[in-house]
Amino acid sequence: MAEVSFYILPTQSQHERLLFACKLIEKAYRSGCFCYVLTDTAGQSQQIDNLLWTFRAGSFIPHQLYSGDIPTTEQVLIGSLPAPAHWQKTVINLSSQCANAERVLEILDNSEATKAVGRDRYRHYKEAGHNLTTHKM
Repeated sequence: MAEVSFYILPTQSQHERLLFACKLIEKAYRSGCFCYVLTDTAGQSQQIDNLLWTFRAGSFIPHQLYSGDIPTTEQVLIGSLPAPAHWQKTVINLSSQCANAERVLEILDNSEATKAVGRDRYRHYKEAGHNLTTHKM
């Protein structure tokens, strides 16, 4: 049974949603977790890749875009493919699909489109029997 946390942001800004994802990625990395960031598209993966270099001065998070090849070193992976086995402990889900992991972090902005997709995922996770928590930021 997975632990699924929904983070509801007060803004409708997609950029703020991605910045919040970077903060969660940094927090996971600092706690020793090499998470997987699941996106909908290669373009969204590239945005996260770029933001991880610039979102906080002096911050360094080893990461790479995932295209199906398993890296030889542990690092944060970003991609639109399903998470590889070693990276299924924590998945930060920016995609419109449900993620498969021990711990799933769902980040929703306050736009109607994002909230509608989020409600569908919430329902899916609940029906699957996962433990759900919601954080209004």
